[in-house]
Amino acid sequence: MADAKMMSQMTGKDGFIAALDQSGGSTPGALRLYGIADSSYSGDEDMFRLMHEMRVRIMTAPAFSGDKVIGAILFEKTMDGDANGKPVPSYLWEERGVVPFLKVDKGLAAEENGAQVMKPMPELDALLARAAKKGIFGTKMRSVIANADKAGIAAVVKQQFEVGRQILGHGLVPIIEPEVSIKSPTKQEAEAILRDEIAKQLDALPSGEKVMLKLTIPTVADFYKPLIDHAAVTRVVALSGGYTRADACEKLSHNHGMIASFSRALTEDLRVTMSDAEFDASLAKTIDEIYTASAIKV
Repeated sequence: MADAKMMSQMTGKDGFIAALDQSGGSTPGALRLYGIADSSYSGDEDMFRLMHEMRVRIMTAPAFSGDKVIGAILFEKTMDGDANGKPVPSYLWEERGVVPFLKVDKGLAAEENGAQVMKPMPELDALLARAAKKGIFGTKMRSVIANADKAGIAAVVKQQFEVGRQILGHGLVPIIEPEVSIKSPTKQEAEAILRDEIAKQLDALPSGEKVMLKLTIPTVADFYKPLIDHAAVTRVVALSGGYTRADACEKLSHNHGMIASFSRALTEDLRVTMSDAEFDASLAKTIDEIYTASAIKV
């Protein structure tokens, strides 16, 4: 059973979810944006150490608190690491008031029917059991949709909810993330198919079971409002999907009931060379901007 205080925060509190879950494939790019060149480290262990240091710097900044950042999605190595001498999930919830989530997918399979389902996760049950013991509230897993292909989109959504039910079985709340590429030539059509497929799966969930959804900001404002209002949905959050923060915030501001869960858009102005004062001020400004876009609808 999910923690009641965390559930209350995720259901009703204003704010947004920080995505600090870049994995092996996306880590080098995140470090480059932060100002750390590929030549500055040797091997995966060194790379992940630098990424963890960046994440800890973010999590321990004064503005990174449950006042505006209501949740944070973690990479597995981040979940297993420490921040200020405490395990990261405990630090986030007990010290910062931020609900911890865990990214559980292992990447994407090859594209088929205009979509990429997730690679198999044979060790998922063991990971979920470990996450629950560490105080993780929920999980996140990503698939990608490139075109408005009904078979491809149906396969993505079916897999997401199958794994979602496995996650619910461990007392964790799954974030279902079937991302529609912002570069898709048929983005709006794909969103229409996706909304219908998600609604079918939500209707089929046992009474009382709740999931979260992480979706690309729709082409038509408020297009996902029926999903936001569904009884089986705790929260609908938006991914930035490659938009700049300014563009992502502007688009999000027109979608009632949808809050941000940004990754690159959260960290795009942060640099390793900044002093602590500069870093904290830049992050605080970014958090305010994303919070406003999540809370205020025009």
